[in-house]
Amino acid sequence: MPDTLTLTDNRTGKKYEIPIVNGVIKAMDLRQIKVSDEDFGLMSYDPAFMNTASCHSKITFIDGDKGILRYRGYPIEQLAEKSNYLEVAYLIIHGELPTKSQFEEWRYNITHHTMLHENTKKFMDGFHHDAHPMGMLVSTVGALSTFYPEARNIHDAEARKLQMYRLIGKMPTIAAYAYRHRMGLPYVYPDNELSYTGNFLNMLFKMAEPKYEPSPTLERALDILFILHADHEQNCSANAMRSIGSSQADPFVSTAGAAAALYGPLHGGANEQVLRMLDEIGTKDKVPEFIKRVKAGEGRLMGFGHRIYKNYDPRAKIIKETADQVFEVTGRNPQLDIALELERIALQDEYFIKRKLYPNVDFYSGIIYQAMGFPTDAFTVLFAIPRTSGWIAQWQELLLDPEQKIARPRQVYLGAPKRDFAPMERRR
Repeated sequence: MPDTLTLTDNRTGKKYEIPIVNGVIKAMDLRQIKVSDEDFGLMSYDPAFMNTASCHSKITFIDGDKGILRYRGYPIEQLAEKSNYLEVAYLIIHGELPTKSQFEEWRYNITHHTMLHENTKKFMDGFHHDAHPMGMLVSTVGALSTFYPEARNIHDAEARKLQMYRLIGKMPTIAAYAYRHRMGLPYVYPDNELSYTGNFLNMLFKMAEPKYEPSPTLERALDILFILHADHEQNCSANAMRSIGSSQADPFVSTAGAAAALYGPLHGGANEQVLRMLDEIGTKDKVPEFIKRVKAGEGRLMGFGHRIYKNYDPRAKIIKETADQVFEVTGRNPQLDIALELERIALQDEYFIKRKLYPNVDFYSGIIYQAMGFPTDAFTVLFAIPRTSGWIAQWQELLLDPEQKIARPRQVYLGAPKRDFAPMERRR
C-alpha cells in the first residue's frame, strides 16, 4: 500500500487521500480541496521556502542536525583532504569523479578559456576607481552574454559545455581584474602553466617579477576554500539561478542574477560582517563583555548559527585546520585570538548551546582571506568564483528536469477588493 496522508476539510467534512512520495506531498494535490466548484483550491503558504521543496536534486546533500555535507554522495571532509577544486567542479556538474583523461580534458578546456575579450577590459575600465568588486563582477558576467550570443542555445549540450568552460575559466579573471582595478594596478593576463588557484593568485598579486610563483600553502588553502564553497543545495543564490534559468535565459545572465543574490550581506557577505564584529571587539580580553552584550540583545554574534546547520558546520572545522597552515606563511592574524576565545566561550555557554549557535563557514574564512591580503569587500567575490560550478550544476539539472516549468510562485492577495476609479477632483 502506498504512503498517503489523509486530510479532513472541516469546512465541508470531505476527506482526501494525498500521496506521499520521497517524504513529500505535491502542493498541486492540495488544489483538489475546495469548498465549491468555483473555489480556486487550497494552497500552502510558505514565506522564504522554509518548508517547501522546489525541485528534485542529485547534487548536494545536507543534514543540518548531524552536520553533514556531501557533494554527489562524497563527504566534504574527504573531498577537501584528497581532491582539488577543478576535480570537485567536474564531480558537481557531471555527477561522477573524472578519470585521468577526463580530468585532463576538463582542466585543459577551462584553462584555455580564462582570457577575457579586450573589450571586456574596456568595459571594466569604465567603473569608478572605488567601485565595489562584487558590483563589477555581477555587471561583467552579465555583459559576457553579449559577447557569446550562442549561449542562448541552452538545449544544445555542446553549447552548454562551452559556456561552462567559459564561466568557470573566466570568473577568476574577472575577479582578479576587479581587484586590480580597485587597487589602480595594471591587469595581469592568465598564466596557463599554473593551477586554477595558482593562476588566480598570479592575476591578483603579480608585480614586476617575470614569473609569479604562488606559495604552495596559500594555493592549497585557496583550493580547499573553493571546494567548501562550491555548492550548498537550494540556498538563496542557487534558487535565483534556477528561477532565472527557468525562463530559459542564457547561463551568463542567470549567473549574474545568482551572483547578485550572493552580493547581499545575509548570504555571501556574512564573513565580512564577522571581521567587522572582531574589529568591534578589539582585543581578546574584551570578548566576555561582548558575549554579555549579545545575550542582553545589544548585538549579534556574527558567524555563528545557520539556517540549515543545527550542529557545528562541517566546513568550519576544515577551515579552522586550514587557518593554522595559512598563518605559518602569512604570520598570525591577531583577530584569530579573538575568534578562538569567542568560539571557546560560546561553545561552553548554555545560552548559545540551547539555541544551537555553532561556528559556520563564514566565521574563519574571512580571517584567512584577510591574512592572504584580500580586502574585505572582495570576500564575496571569492565566494562567487567557486560557487559558479554549483550554480551551473543547478542550472543544468533544472533544464534537464521534465517536471520543471518557468518559476511562478502563487500569492495570498490581501489588498483592496474591486473599486471604481474616481477623477482626481473627487479623491480625498
